[in-house]
Amino acid sequence: MILLVLGFSTILIVTFSLVALATGPTQLDKTVQQRLAAIKAGDMQSDGSFEGLQLLKISRTSQFGWLEAILEKYGISQKLQTRIAQSASSTTVSNLVLLSLALAAAGFFVSFLVAPMLPLELGAAFILSCIPYIFISWKRSKRIQAFNAALPGAVDMMGRALRAGHSMAAAIEMVSQDAVEPAAFEFREVFKQQNFGLPLRDALLQMLDRVPSQDLRVLVTAILVQRDTGGNLVEILDRTVFIIRERLRIHGEIRIQTAQGRMTGWILSALPILMLLLTNAVNPGYSSVLMTDPGGRKMIYAAVVLIVLGSVIIHRIVNGIEV
Repeated sequence: MILLVLGFSTILIVTFSLVALATGPTQLDKTVQQRLAAIKAGDMQSDGSFEGLQLLKISRTSQFGWLEAILEKYGISQKLQTRIAQSASSTTVSNLVLLSLALAAAGFFVSFLVAPMLPLELGAAFILSCIPYIFISWKRSKRIQAFNAALPGAVDMMGRALRAGHSMAAAIEMVSQDAVEPAAFEFREVFKQQNFGLPLRDALLQMLDRVPSQDLRVLVTAILVQRDTGGNLVEILDRTVFIIRERLRIHGEIRIQTAQGRMTGWILSALPILMLLLTNAVNPGYSSVLMTDPGGRKMIYAAVVLIVLGSVIIHRIVNGIEV
């Protein structure tokens, strides 16, 4: 059986290696890259200094273009690409999917060696295949939280620049230079897009697509309404930053009040698994009847379903409060 697993793993590795070599950059691709490098080098002045804006936007590409074409056909690629962009990750859609498939295969075969039961093998494959997507979602959530924390300071800075007599474009440039990341990065993108001729409305809406934050939505709505109807933009920004800070304060209080519920959910979800591992460590073979007897297997399946269901319910209750 071990030889079968090793043989299958070898075939899998060789197949992916051949696919990677077959879909690698051709001589034409290398020529195109050299010409693009020459275009970028054309901005170099005679004295060696670099001037001007970079007109070429660097995009992440993958050697597995055929896989991205398949995902694009079924409407999956765009959703994953949006998630990756919102998390500011350097990976690509095809790399993410291939990593998920590799982890699924590893989980399936490890479970097959440890406990050869089809439901457990499928469950292990599914759980491990979700790890890359969970990691991307975690990075996305952390980036949005960091952006929300830096947004009030950025809006304050914008208001002070406008109060001093600067234009909106100059205020956005100041924010892009002096604000805290990742807010500075997003406003820097808005400033670059404006320099290339994109209207402010479109640039702000694209930033809202990159950062799906409710606080940013409040800011963008306030700016766009003021540009359409008129009014004192500085006063509007002052009121907006007050609303954003109040939302952050209330959200922090809710997190404090629900901390016990979140901890309870983690403990109740992990306790059955930890107790099973501890029992096997103290008395090996004590719970083997759960693996060998058909009734014991049904109990394991029911326990897994109930644990997952309970975790989802607790998560919905604790995190279902909107500010």
